[in-house]
Amino acid sequence: MARVDLSTELCGIRLSNPTVLASGILGTTKSLLKRVSSAGAGAVTIKSLSLDPLPGHNNPIMVGFEAGAAGTMQGGCAAGFLNAVGYSNPGVKEAVKEFKDLSDVGAPVIASVIGRGVGDFMKVVEGLWGLDFSAIELSLSCPHTPGFGMMAGQNTPEATKEIITAVRTMTRLPLFVKLSPNVPEIGRIAKAAEEAGADGITAVNTLGPGMVINIEARQPVLDFKVGGVSGPALRPIAVRCVYDIYKAVSIPIIGVGGVSTGRHAIEMLMAGASAVGIGTAVYYQGIGVFQEVCREMEEWMTANGYPSIKELVGAVHN
Repeated sequence: MARVDLSTELCGIRLSNPTVLASGILGTTKSLLKRVSSAGAGAVTIKSLSLDPLPGHNNPIMVGFEAGAAGTMQGGCAAGFLNAVGYSNPGVKEAVKEFKDLSDVGAPVIASVIGRGVGDFMKVVEGLWGLDFSAIELSLSCPHTPGFGMMAGQNTPEATKEIITAVRTMTRLPLFVKLSPNVPEIGRIAKAAEEAGADGITAVNTLGPGMVINIEARQPVLDFKVGGVSGPALRPIAVRCVYDIYKAVSIPIIGVGGVSTGRHAIEMLMAGASAVGIGTAVYYQGIGVFQEVCREMEEWMTANGYPSIKELVGAVHN
């Protein structure tokens, strides 16, 4: 069998392989984006930008949590990860200076955008006009930063449509909408996003909020007390969300949540994703995780008779 083809396409954007650096991990500077691209990522996403600078939450902002008997880690890795970074970023005006020339990054760059309401989303996207981003990702929910996107109870098809319809007037770039797993019918929200003009879906954001308590100190570990759950504990939820979204829409999906191996990536693709976001695994495994995931995918595809990524996308729906 010939060498398998790992390339994929998102809204006309060609990726050499389906791995995507997820938002919030290393995407703070152009030089870091170039490092991740050189390490094998098919595309990279910058850390989320707001209209004004945000300091984020106080430390500690991240903690892993264990699973297994007697509180032991399984396989040397936490079962899950809790983060409450608080969207720290310099604001869109300063970010424009950092990302004004992305031509030599080596992979498509996706801009992640957050806002306190429709007006904020529109102004941030407007502020990115003319830059070399390949697509824009709208993060519509966050379990650890009140006031941004849509919190619990606000993740409705109507609210989703309102934001996307407004932002769609501000840019010609492909719009990906990052959805929360904290909803009962994510397919309905994805469909509303598609109808409002979204070109793709990113699924999913972190789950929660969750809490980890230091029982000796008798207080939560995170300074903000609660945070979003990512990593292995999120993966089954994310896979199910991708599966439901694929049934509801015809636009491409970036599947995000707990992917750290080639088998995990293939699972996401079979559920319906066209590309796979990797975030927490970078923290545990370093930026070499992108090449390793691709190597494992290639080995599995060769052994199982899949010549291209296209053959895997949505395979469990056939």
